[in-house]
Amino acid sequence: MRSHTLATITAYPQRKSGDSVVGSRSAVLALHSSGCSACNLRGLCTPCCGLTRAEFDVADQLDFHRTHVKRGEYLYRSGDPFTCLFAVRSGFFKSFALSPNTCCQVLGFSMTGELLGMEGIGPGLHICNALALEDSDVCAMPFVGLQKLAREIPRLQRQLHKTMGREIVRNHEEMLRLGSMNSHERLAMFLLDISQRFAARGYSPSEFHLRMTREDIGSYIGQKLETVSRTFSKFQQEGLISVEQKFVRILDRPGLARVMNRDRV
Repeated sequence: MRSHTLATITAYPQRKSGDSVVGSRSAVLALHSSGCSACNLRGLCTPCCGLTRAEFDVADQLDFHRTHVKRGEYLYRSGDPFTCLFAVRSGFFKSFALSPNTCCQVLGFSMTGELLGMEGIGPGLHICNALALEDSDVCAMPFVGLQKLAREIPRLQRQLHKTMGREIVRNHEEMLRLGSMNSHERLAMFLLDISQRFAARGYSPSEFHLRMTREDIGSYIGQKLETVSRTFSKFQQEGLISVEQKFVRILDRPGLARVMNRDRV
C-alpha cells in the first residue's frame, strides 16, 4: 500500500510483481539499520563525503536503513510519497518517466555513491520511476531527520546543497549540449561521462559493463535504437572502443573527446 512510508515499514512478505519498495509494505528496512560511521562507503557516499569523525558521531544519531532491491524491481514509482533520499550502496538504477502514450523517457542512471529521489523534495511525491538494472542495495535516509541533522552539521548541509546544485547544473549542461549535438557526439559524451563516474568510484575508467540496454541509452541521449547501434559499430571500426555485448573497452579516450567536442556529421 502506498500509504506506508519507509520509516514505518516493518512487514516482510514477498513483494508483488510491479510493486515499488516505497509503495509496498514489504520493504525489509528494519533488519538493516546502521549509522554512517560504520559504513564502508562513507568516503564515497554523496551526503557524507568530507565529514569529520566528530560529525560522523553526530550523524549516527539518525538511523539510515539499508534495503535490497532485486534486478527489475522498482525502488519507487511516480506518485509514491517522498519520505527519503536514497544513497546507492551497490548496483545500478535507471530513472525514467512515462508519457501519456506510455512512451518511456529515460532521465538518468545512478550508480554506487550517488543519490536518488531528489526530484521528490519539492512536490512531496516522486515524479519519476527508479528501476534496478541489477541486484542493488540502497541506504534510505529519512528526509525529515536528514534536515534536522543538517542543521546540526553545517558541513552536511553544505554538501547536500552542493549535490543538488551540481545535479541542476549537470542537467542544464546536458540539455544544452544534447540540443546541438549529432548522434556521434551524444554517444561519445555518454561513454565519457560513464567512464568518469566509474573512475571517481575507484573502478576502471576504460573497461566496464553497461547495465542499461542500447534502447535505454537511445532514450537518454535522444536517439533511435538503430542509430545507437550503428554509432557503436562505427566507434568500434574506428578503434575508439571495443564492444562485446554490454562490456565496453575505451581504446582511444582522446579520440572520443575529439568526437564529443568537434565532430560534425
